Amino acid sequence: MVQKKQAVTIASGDGLPLPQRRWAMAAIILGISLSVLDSTIVNLALPDITRDLGASPSAAVWVVNAYQLATLVLLLPFAHVGERLGYRRVYLVGLALFTGASLLCVIAPSLPLLAVARALQGVGAAGMMSVNAALVRLTYPVESLGRAIALNSVVVATASVAGPSIAALVLSVAAWPWLFIIQLPLGILVLVVGARALPHNTVVSTAGHLRPSDVVMNILMFTLVFLAADTLGARRGGADTGMVGLSIAMLVAGVAVGCVYIRRQLREETPLFPVDLLRIPVFGLSMCTSVTAFAAQTLAFVALPFMLLEGLGRTHLEAGLAITAWPVGVVLVAPLAGRLIPRVRGGLLGGIGLATMSLGLALLTWMPDQPTSFQLAWRLFLCGAGFGLFQSPNNHIILTSPPLRRAGAASGMLGTARLTGQSAGAVLVGLVFSVWGVQQAGPEIALELAAALAAVSAAFSLLRLRT
Repeated sequence: MVQKKQAVTIASGDGLPLPQRRWAMAAIILGISLSVLDSTIVNLALPDITRDLGASPSAAVWVVNAYQLATLVLLLPFAHVGERLGYRRVYLVGLALFTGASLLCVIAPSLPLLAVARALQGVGAAGMMSVNAALVRLTYPVESLGRAIALNSVVVATASVAGPSIAALVLSVAAWPWLFIIQLPLGILVLVVGARALPHNTVVSTAGHLRPSDVVMNILMFTLVFLAADTLGARRGGADTGMVGLSIAMLVAGVAVGCVYIRRQLREETPLFPVDLLRIPVFGLSMCTSVTAFAAQTLAFVALPFMLLEGLGRTHLEAGLAITAWPVGVVLVAPLAGRLIPRVRGGLLGGIGLATMSLGLALLTWMPDQPTSFQLAWRLFLCGAGFGLFQSPNNHIILTSPPLRRAGAASGMLGTARLTGQSAGAVLVGLVFSVWGVQQAGPEIALELAAALAAVSAAFSLLRLRT
């Protein structure tokens, strides 16, 4: 009887009372910051890790890949578990595993053990990311949900581009293990706050238990596609024909597994891969919008340093300051988008934002041969402002268009779309650089492709106005 009453309270959309709501949001924001930052914070330390642990550069890449792959393959399974056992429980267990794995990263004596520890971090991050948005939905009342999602979007967007800057600051005064040491007290702090403030959800799925075979097929599908994309994107020139053949074989195998897996999911009442949500037109279009937008953003983020450093001859400091204009645009515009969510349709806001981002990316390819810092900065700010206008309304639609009992699946798909788009963008920029190089032509073509993808994403967003 008590369980039924609690479930009704959650479904009413009242959120948490103050000040518990603020403490819960603090735990959610800090946790997602740690998990998103960790996906990029190690990149700058790879040369130091390679030297200290006596590993090859190609092997050291798995310090990054192990984290990203573990996160990607487990987002949907953890979201499903969150619907059955509680989002709060999955979040806290994921955070505890992430924090413990950070300690293992500090003391890892070899590269293989460091990669294993990073994979464990990725498992913990998947637990946090999979239910992050669902917890936001339970924490805030309906009338304030748009602003809360905007704040969460700002944190994710800022954290995703702040990793290299934070890493540079830490590595300028300390060795690479400190990148993980600083995570320990923050992880413990979030655990304490989250255990006291995060909301409970007692809405339990009425579907059957999570089948191990479904989890295995989910992991296998994403793993094969990820490895194929990573291998294909990492090749240089046309000499690696054997690796290209292996990449294609893995991609075909991943698609084949995916076809069997999705057919099985179509028969489920509450599927692990949420095909039931993809049948909702506005949800499916929002997923397409998100994947293409994040692919465009990743293309730009990888290409910009090469354009600034190799093509324009800027220093690392000058390049870093210029690129900062992008996250500044996101931070300034995303809260405004959150306020507009109740008044303006999300498809229109997203379409305008992504069209603005596409224009900014196109203008970056139409600059003078030696642009001033201001000419760079306002174009990058325009890109960030457009992305900030798109992200909050898009996340709001993804999170609120399904029924509340499927908030966990929606939250898992939110993270899956972001990581899928980022992986696709990384593959595309790798292919562009393999053909045109990393001098002026390669980065410029990558930015043109990013502008085109942003325009496609804007079209997906505007199509939602018809649903």
